[in-house]
Amino acid sequence: MRVFQLISLVCLLAQIAGQATQPNVVILLADDLGWKDLRCYGGPVKTPTLDRLAGSGARFTDFHSGAAVCSPSRATILTGRHHVRTGVYSWINDHDQNSHLLEREVTIAEVLKAEGYATAHFGKWHLGLPYRGNKKPTPSDHGFDYWLATRNNAGPSHRNPGNFIRNGELVGEQEGYACDLVVEDAIRWLDEEHDPEKPYFLNVWFHEPHAPIAAPDEIVADYVKTTEPGAVYSGTIDNTDRAIEKLLARLDENTLIIYSSDNGSYRRDRVGELRDIKGSNFEGGIRVPGIFSWPGRIPGRRVIDEPAGLIDLLPTICGLLEIAPPEGVHLDGADLTPLLTGRSDMLEREQPLAWILPLSGYPIAIRDGRFALLGRKSREYPRDREAMADLMKQMEMVLEKSGDPDPKATIKSNLFEGFKDAEAEKLRGAWIRHNQFHESWIPAIKAMEYEGFELYDMKADIAQTKNLANELPEVYERLRRQLLEITADVMAEGPDWSQAKQ
Repeated sequence: MRVFQLISLVCLLAQIAGQATQPNVVILLADDLGWKDLRCYGGPVKTPTLDRLAGSGARFTDFHSGAAVCSPSRATILTGRHHVRTGVYSWINDHDQNSHLLEREVTIAEVLKAEGYATAHFGKWHLGLPYRGNKKPTPSDHGFDYWLATRNNAGPSHRNPGNFIRNGELVGEQEGYACDLVVEDAIRWLDEEHDPEKPYFLNVWFHEPHAPIAAPDEIVADYVKTTEPGAVYSGTIDNTDRAIEKLLARLDENTLIIYSSDNGSYRRDRVGELRDIKGSNFEGGIRVPGIFSWPGRIPGRRVIDEPAGLIDLLPTICGLLEIAPPEGVHLDGADLTPLLTGRSDMLEREQPLAWILPLSGYPIAIRDGRFALLGRKSREYPRDREAMADLMKQMEMVLEKSGDPDPKATIKSNLFEGFKDAEAEKLRGAWIRHNQFHESWIPAIKAMEYEGFELYDMKADIAQTKNLANELPEVYERLRRQLLEITADVMAEGPDWSQAKQ
């Protein structure tokens, strides 16, 4: 009898210990990956690893990025807040901007670290890093114990990048592809630096398929022609899927894994029937894959059609792990735990999904149920359009001189991916700098008025071709009012980098 009681006690203690063990958390983020790239989303790229991951958990069909471009989306992911609140108005250039993710913001890493997690970031950062003596915070200041990062993209391309920084020190040129290097360092950290007594949070942000692109020739060869830009693009995604397979093989079983992309693709052929591409608040710029896997907690083979997005990550992680969200912080996202665990009727979203990207053609957008509303800005910001037009002409001349039979078509298809011609690529860089966000515009951004609102029924018209503003005036007015209220609230909290460093 005593032996039986002892065995029962041991089993009970083991059960309690098992319940007390927190799961590991891993965020896998692609860069510029489109809604229709992965095979499990009907895309052309062979992604068996991600397809299996989607099958093991939940796959969202109506999932959205935090913003239509890099830095803002990443700020939203880490904080669960509209990026302008956090100090990030557009993509960040450390060379000539003060902008960065404000140190006062509470990130997923900080929330989990307070719960006893070891935290590490691997890959692209693009939320601001110190440059030439400025005081920008690093991932260490945002809750990460360890980090291996790049300011922006892997350079000179995904192949043999030389611009990674490890805990503040430049690493130098590394041999291999960016996705492999990121995964190899994550595995090394788990094997050599991580305390196995602690749960871990890995923030793994890949560079692929953002330009400048590169992938192994033998993988690219599977996608028809090595000289066709789409084949290399597909190769980068395929190569990343293989790298993810290596990482998943190393992760512990009790791990919550989330996969998505920071924004839509820059290739029109990879957004399906959606309207527009990266940089736009139409669906092609913001609809992305959304995969959540946690065997034993999230039922497998779930397909969820409810609109959701990366702004929901922080509250959802808190909900799934049953920990408190940051105290005294206004979160713009919602806890998706009810959707993920089969209790959809219990989802509570206090405010609709919304996007506020000042430089976009339609800078504000809102999604509530089946309806989406977008608004145009009433005036343009003072870009030097003459200089930009001149740079375009110079690019055409350089490409024509190098033997390109159709320079205009090349520019149209490669303005995001980059040019092989060094002179044309230099001109492209100058054009991008003219087109980038300028902090001197912030007062005008805060004072901007909006007009030309358009209403779409996303159930009946996923391509956003029919404006229903006149046909559904009550829906139109309700969403317009909500969108303007959210925008005003967000803008009031956004810092003015044009005046002083925050």
